Amino acid sequence: MGLRINDTIPDLTVETDQGTISLHDWIGDSWAIIFSHPKDFTPVCTTEFGAVAQLAHEWKARGTKVLGVSVDGVEDHVKWKRDIAAVGGAEPNFAIVADDGLEMAKAFDMLPAEAVLPDGRTPADSATVRVVFIIGPDKKLKLSMTYPMTVGRNFAEVLRALDALQTSARENVATPANWQVGQDVVVPVAVSDEDAIAKYGSIETKLPYLRMAKLPE
Repeated sequence: MGLRINDTIPDLTVETDQGTISLHDWIGDSWAIIFSHPKDFTPVCTTEFGAVAQLAHEWKARGTKVLGVSVDGVEDHVKWKRDIAAVGGAEPNFAIVADDGLEMAKAFDMLPAEAVLPDGRTPADSATVRVVFIIGPDKKLKLSMTYPMTVGRNFAEVLRALDALQTSARENVATPANWQVGQDVVVPVAVSDEDAIAKYGSIETKLPYLRMAKLPE
């Protein structure tokens, strides 16, 4: 069975191009994003790593660490980062897990338990290792997204989802479709009108079960 929302992620000790890390210790009190890839030196993944590198200041502003995962070794990761920097125009200073034994891919249910990496493999042999995990400081999975080989991930959406998760956790609210920072939020059903007005100043009742409010600045 795969990881579900609010499951505690496995506390694996993994090798990266920046040394050995324990996942729970690495997360610490931060939010974390783990994004995985089927192979180094592949076109779509190279553009994605470049996009993550470009957003370094955005991750830092949100108290969020990022960690890449690829089922190749450390030496390949080091060489691949040169291509990533050249294409993305930013240094990929985050670590990349060398998951060449598939321990992390299987523990996070990104591949079948019986999966192996054959000699001379292609990215198709590890194609399902293309997932984004957003993890809270409590080490629990808050969101996951799985992509096919041919579709590059939209990291603006990953950033938007991170904002929504952090806002929801901090303010005890929900966010509507396409929500962006600064827009109205959804008042939880369990909160009375009186309590909501006391907290937010005013609410807009669109339906008996859909009430919107603006967060205090």
